[in-house]
Amino acid sequence: MNLTAVQEYLRDHQTGLWKPIVWETSSALTGTLLLLAQRHYTRRYDHLLAQPLKWFTRQLAWLPVYWVLFVPIAFGIRYGVYALAGDTYTHLPWPQTFLYEDVKMTVFFSIFATIMFGVLSYHAMQNEKLRVERVNASLREAQLLRLTQQMQPHFLFNALNTISSLMHSDVARADAMLIQLADVLRATLDVSEQHQVTLATELRLLRGYAALMCERFSDRVHIVWDIDETLLDCQVPVMSMQPLLENIFKHTVERRRQATTITISASREQDAMVLRLEDDGGTLRAGDGAAAGARSGAGIGVRNLRERLSAMHGAGATFDLIQLAPAGVRAEMRLPCAS
Repeated sequence: MNLTAVQEYLRDHQTGLWKPIVWETSSALTGTLLLLAQRHYTRRYDHLLAQPLKWFTRQLAWLPVYWVLFVPIAFGIRYGVYALAGDTYTHLPWPQTFLYEDVKMTVFFSIFATIMFGVLSYHAMQNEKLRVERVNASLREAQLLRLTQQMQPHFLFNALNTISSLMHSDVARADAMLIQLADVLRATLDVSEQHQVTLATELRLLRGYAALMCERFSDRVHIVWDIDETLLDCQVPVMSMQPLLENIFKHTVERRRQATTITISASREQDAMVLRLEDDGGTLRAGDGAAAGARSGAGIGVRNLRERLSAMHGAGATFDLIQLAPAGVRAEMRLPCAS
């Protein structure tokens, strides 16, 4: 605005370039002071941004303030600067001056109010988005904590039931299982407040549980471990593999007289980590697909795992139960691999 005013002034004058600069600077300074005052006193109406008519009505109350104060302040500055320079500031008669300047202030006020509404609305939208994300994160955190804590007593209940079944028939084996259980519980305490752990930590828990169950079914189960060690630092939901192995013992090993081979593997497929637990004798109920399956119908462990995978990764993680031929069931979990 200063440059424009100077160019227009030069068309009719050759000296006194400071004068148009004084005019525009005094206008800009006065307008800025009025805008700051308006913002200060109307800040309390920011909660009305969702109701634009009410918000603009509160702002409109300030327009007469611009009409009344702009000319005295801006022109007072001009009179003062001109006096210091030994000159006299002249302008149109006061009625015309007020009319002209007030029309300009009305346009200026309207533009400013519209821009301010847009900026404040954008910030309000971003703040609301951030608040919702924080609430969702808190809800996911609470959900994951509930699901994780749910698994610990469930695991302990099943382990103690297993030991109880041996108490009167084989005291030595029951004692060995209690020692193994103590080791597993000690490991679970290390991750009790975590929702995710490294694959290495998860396998430590899984091996402890496997040793516990193999002690009970020593002549009826054989476990093969096929682990890609480059994946050991990748994150997995804590106690996510244990319920899958528990299902194999519950639905296959306990119901078969012949030996069962269980294969536990962790491999990388493109950018995903694939965890598989499969047996060579299990079956899925007729009508159950990969997304449901006999094992997931009532099993708290599998339902729990599905909920945790959904809360942590959404569509980025999958879990399936797959019927193998001629017999066997594979539990397959695909996770993003981020070490």
